[in-house]
Amino acid sequence: MAKLLQRYNDRERMNHWFIALMFVLAGLSGLAFFHPAFFFLTNLFGGGPWTRILHPFLGLLMVISFGALFVRLRAENRITDADREWKKHMGDMLKGDKASMPPVGKYNYGQKMVFWLMTLSLLVLVITGFMFWRPWFAPYFPIPVMRAAVLLHSVAAVVLILTTIVHVYAAIWVKGTVRAMTRGTVSEDWAKVNHRLWYDEAVKRRS
Repeated sequence: MAKLLQRYNDRERMNHWFIALMFVLAGLSGLAFFHPAFFFLTNLFGGGPWTRILHPFLGLLMVISFGALFVRLRAENRITDADREWKKHMGDMLKGDKASMPPVGKYNYGQKMVFWLMTLSLLVLVITGFMFWRPWFAPYFPIPVMRAAVLLHSVAAVVLILTTIVHVYAAIWVKGTVRAMTRGTVSEDWAKVNHRLWYDEAVKRRS
């Protein structure tokens, strides 16, 4: 039986899945107003008025939850020299040649870029969302500013959706990764191959 290492505790996993749930709900409710072709999605939330009311609150819950995640993970997602070296070998990674990849810590360069793209897009979403949130804050901004905010909000939403798709695809593509967020553990073999520096630290802490 493969030896296991804990990668995430229960609190971290619950936070992750709550963010994922809010992302789906905020995304569907937002798409309902993005284009008339998606307006049928309002039926999932009790109709147009309820969808308009719920969307900003769902988005705000997502941002607050991600904020808690950001506080815990920001230090581990700083770009290091090891990450820059890993970046030079990304082509080998995409070819499936993991043996040529330099050792990395808990997160590699690609994962860190996903983290920072999510952080930036959520920051833009929450700022612009407040600017045209009716009836609470919209009256404080002129119409041209709100139009610009709506455009930026849409762009940030697209960036977040695409980044999340990459995040999910990568988790499925690298066998054994999904287990980290469903059970909280990964095999030692997985850690050795994908995050050698983190594996060395985890084994040292355990001994």
